[in-house]
Amino acid sequence: MGEDDGFGPLPGFAEAPAHFESASQIARVITEPWVRHHLYCPNCGEAAFQPFANNRPVADLYCANCREEFELKSQKARFGAKIVDGAYRTMRERITARNNPNLMLMNYDREGGPIDVMVVPKHFFVPEIIEERKPLAATARRAGWVGCNILIGQVPEAGRISLVRARRLLPKAEVLETWRRTLFLRETAIEARGWLVEVMKAVEAIGRPEFTLADVYAAEAALQARFPGNNNVRPKIRQQLQVLRDRGFLKFVGRGRYRLRQ
Repeated sequence: MGEDDGFGPLPGFAEAPAHFESASQIARVITEPWVRHHLYCPNCGEAAFQPFANNRPVADLYCANCREEFELKSQKARFGAKIVDGAYRTMRERITARNNPNLMLMNYDREGGPIDVMVVPKHFFVPEIIEERKPLAATARRAGWVGCNILIGQVPEAGRISLVRARRLLPKAEVLETWRRTLFLRETAIEARGWLVEVMKAVEAIGRPEFTLADVYAAEAALQARFPGNNNVRPKIRQQLQVLRDRGFLKFVGRGRYRLRQ
């Protein structure tokens, strides 16, 4: 993969070994090698993906250059607002760990290869987007086991970074810049990060790059419902906008007006 790659045709998948029969096995053996051979790490830009040993609880791949970890999920159908994941307790523990993996989502078809590949950086993982599923029934093989869903629909657009879109590899410089725009979230305690993520979503929902403080106040009721223990939502909104401004995500243009930095 060259430095100038971008919006070029993508190679398809190699054939899965004949002895693999289940859809999940086939998906794993065709998608993981494809990522290793054809994609670069969105954190450092190096094509240095390596596989973890099988049966690691959460992560599948890591970058040998910067050590970022990734969980790869791939399927033929497009991903919806919820993504089924592993054990709830394991996931809740991992989102507070330094080596929490980034989530890579691949939508593909067997004949043509990847259609879309998106990465959700790990700093967008807050407790609110991990949903506990009901325990497995007493008659199940793993009776009582509790899984989780990742509520991907609650992640802001800034946290959904495309590497491949409509079978085209996006320019590396664009991907790396999009990734770097939100790295400041990693320096924020996970308890405070939820507010920043929710205010990002409120800003994006306005639907235009320049907006007013009053536009963001329109999300006051939703934010109050999201954080029922906070009775000073408007001051909290102003505080979060100031943080986003100070970290370069927003630009203050005066008189209560802000602009999203592109």
